[in-house]
Amino acid sequence: MLSARRTITGLMAAVIILSGCTAQTPTPNPTPHPGFTMRIVVDGLANPWEVTWGPDGMLWVTEKAAGRVVRVSPTDGTVRPALTLPDVVATSGAQDGLLGLALHPSLLQGDTDQYVYLAYTYDPAQRKAKLVRYTYDREREQLEDPIELLTGMPAGLDHDSGRLVYGPDDKLYYTIGDQGHNQFDNYCLSIEAQTLPTAEQVQAANWSAYVGKVLRLNLDGSVPADNPVLQGVRSHIFSYGHRNAQGLVFGEGRLYSSEQGPKSDDEVNLIVAGGNYGWPRVAGYRDDKSYVYGDWAASQGVPCTSLRYSDFEIPASVPQSRESEFTDPAFVEPLRTFQTVEEGYDFRDRDCGRNYYICWPTVAPSSLDYYPAGGAMPSWGASLLMTSLKDGTVYRLPLGADGSTVGEPEALWRTVNRYRDIAIGPDTTTFYVATDPLGLARDLDGRPTEALAHRGAILEFRSASG
Repeated sequence: MLSARRTITGLMAAVIILSGCTAQTPTPNPTPHPGFTMRIVVDGLANPWEVTWGPDGMLWVTEKAAGRVVRVSPTDGTVRPALTLPDVVATSGAQDGLLGLALHPSLLQGDTDQYVYLAYTYDPAQRKAKLVRYTYDREREQLEDPIELLTGMPAGLDHDSGRLVYGPDDKLYYTIGDQGHNQFDNYCLSIEAQTLPTAEQVQAANWSAYVGKVLRLNLDGSVPADNPVLQGVRSHIFSYGHRNAQGLVFGEGRLYSSEQGPKSDDEVNLIVAGGNYGWPRVAGYRDDKSYVYGDWAASQGVPCTSLRYSDFEIPASVPQSRESEFTDPAFVEPLRTFQTVEEGYDFRDRDCGRNYYICWPTVAPSSLDYYPAGGAMPSWGASLLMTSLKDGTVYRLPLGADGSTVGEPEALWRTVNRYRDIAIGPDTTTFYVATDPLGLARDLDGRPTEALAHRGAILEFRSASG
């Protein structure tokens, strides 16, 4: 069997298996943006990671590498710095730094609760993550008076996730990835996405078991009294068994996430309290298709450190388990995958050379937003908008009437870029997409390239009929 571990995941195959049925891949139109105009709002930003439409008519952006929060005019691209963090740790080419941002619903709507919430990594010796609340001074246009809500959370160079949203229940939701364990330089470190904290750990503020989880917090950082009790313990954990959930959004009171898969099976999930999403025992559906969990850290008879990591072969000393062996009643299957491939799929794409992982059947989802049913483009209806790091595409995923099913994806706005995040303008016909400044994507022929079209930019896509 093949192992299945990779942070940057691969190219869409010609035929994909979605929700148990065969469907054609949504092929991006060779015309760049049919029905839309494209404009560069600004470029040259230092890893724009979060882009959010603010109540002031500005785009609020976190710069992952620079540790800055900036407000960008969507009209002329003027950049107004609101904060530079003194203690952010951001490693070149890694997934740490200034990540999520969430705005309090009362921001600029009155005189109280003028709050902005940030998530970032700190402490170069230990590399931890924290959530901090800042107060926005509208006269000075600055964020100040930081209040630490939750500190000492797990962080690393890989799979930090880091998406932060303000929920309709006045709670904060935050994703932490599996830290890239069981792969590459971390192949001898166990994945702890199935590990739950003890009561003693929670009392001691030991958050080490929070990897691979979606957290739910009170606005002061404490544990909500109605959070799920998991193995007899109530903590900040809302759901678990996640790999790298970089997308998180509410839509009509439902919480959705997008999650990067290993060699296949990127996921779109409906997050429920106490749900177990399977990782690393399951990738995508529990179907035994082209995935087996090889626990390198548990190598028997041969020390893991003496093994050579491979994306394609699991040594005999490494314990393996198939997806069907995982029988937790709390397991929740994804709404949809990008993509589930049949058992025996050959992941060795020689045309991609040393960057073979770009050609794996995944799209590397990096964020998620919600398009409302009452938007100005009624043909869309209620939809999820999911950005892709690998194909410079936004996928529109139409939601069923009850919000618990996802229809066939539509590919939008294809460019040779790594799309990091998306924000929807208040007119619901204008969309803002942040791009990475560096990294690999696929070109228009589907081959790996570092020649990105727009580096560290925010692109505007506007409906031509809007």
